[in-house]
Amino acid sequence: MTVDSSPDARLEPPQRSSLGTAAARNLATTTKSAPQMQEITSRWLLRMLPWVEAKGGAYRVNRRLTYTVGDGRVDFVQDGAEVRVIPRELGELALLRGFDDVEALTALAGRCVQHDFEVGETLVRRGAPADQLHLIAHGRIGRVSVGAYGDDVALDVLADGDRFGESALLDADAQWEYTATAETSGTLLTLSRADFTAVLSTAQSLRDHIEEFRSLPRQRQNHRGEAEIAMSAGHTGEHALPGAFVDYELKPREYELSVAQTILRIHTRVTDLYNGPMNQAEEQLRLTIEALRERQEHELVNNREFGLLHNADFKQRLQPHSGPPTPDDMDELLCRRRGSKFFLAHPKTIAAIGREFNARGLYPDHVDLGGQQVPAWRGVPILPCNKIPITKEKTSSILCMRTGESNQGVIGLHQTGLPDEYEPGLSVRFMGLDEKAITSYLVSTYYSAAILVPDAVGVLENVQIARWPR
Repeated sequence: MTVDSSPDARLEPPQRSSLGTAAARNLATTTKSAPQMQEITSRWLLRMLPWVEAKGGAYRVNRRLTYTVGDGRVDFVQDGAEVRVIPRELGELALLRGFDDVEALTALAGRCVQHDFEVGETLVRRGAPADQLHLIAHGRIGRVSVGAYGDDVALDVLADGDRFGESALLDADAQWEYTATAETSGTLLTLSRADFTAVLSTAQSLRDHIEEFRSLPRQRQNHRGEAEIAMSAGHTGEHALPGAFVDYELKPREYELSVAQTILRIHTRVTDLYNGPMNQAEEQLRLTIEALRERQEHELVNNREFGLLHNADFKQRLQPHSGPPTPDDMDELLCRRRGSKFFLAHPKTIAAIGREFNARGLYPDHVDLGGQQVPAWRGVPILPCNKIPITKEKTSSILCMRTGESNQGVIGLHQTGLPDEYEPGLSVRFMGLDEKAITSYLVSTYYSAAILVPDAVGVLENVQIARWPR
């Protein structure tokens, strides 16, 4: 048998009759895009907020005098399975507002008894004697009462940091006006009237504080807690009219401008040799500014000093009735304020809203916003903001707000006319060259946000956005 030693024709490279594309590209001009960036979002919050000049770097919010009666939330500490209330946090209760005797507060905190509850457990029943204060450390509790026609009506849902039964500590004849039922498992601490009275009998400072609390001028407040303006209406004849004046807060809150900064560094070799067809400095600066604006919106939502999530009034914080964001929850959030301009929610939360609406056969309208169609509920746009956090339990928040100074809403704060201003409220300063031939630019933006009156912002908290099996 003979072996064919000639080369296999299939392994030979094909004979070209023209210039190949790979070689030809060496002589061609490449068409290229500007540098792209995934971090850029729509930044609706920055676009929708009306921006107000804050000369001097601060903005003072003057309000009518309000009698604060302790409407904050209570914080706890956890040691394994044991939960304790922080003594000073009891100052969030209405009757202990401003009380600073640590020894007495510690005594009250030590008498709080822990109770772990299960789903469906009835914690208090309507009509039963009320003799305990309940502090919710963790979990959700729904309150139900009887309506005008004898049917059950849902009042609200309480969650971590809320409390109920506060009036029972001072009123020996108090009765529960509602039934409270656990919607999830959780933990609460209870302080009985007997334990409160025992501490009251031994602490003179606490007795003095309670007497002062009982004498507060409640009759001089309107339903918002503001100092009432005396007036007369419906009278006839020569009726003596009451004198009146509008009292103001003595210590109004001031919002100082915050700052986001970075130093942009570019080697001179880059700008000298590789500056065409695109300007390297301009592209570097463009992307840096985009990142700063993203951080600015994040701070406006999450900053503990002025961020909307942390500074929304506790009375404007709601809990969903069943977990997912239902139309009823959206209506409850919307009805808390006049002239709501928009909802703000994480894109995944907006998807959950759509699922719940579709499950009920509802399809939200769309409105035109700057030439763009966006979903809306009751004519109020629902805008995305991925800066709103999502917890590991797959819950998030939905904000609803009124904007503008004239509407007593939410405003953005900035200052224009900065040295080396590149955009309104943003400056780019040349910092010179170092010994490595690197050019440095200081990029700064100054901003803040102010809530002019408490009901300008509402938050629907602990919204379940995970897809529920059906």
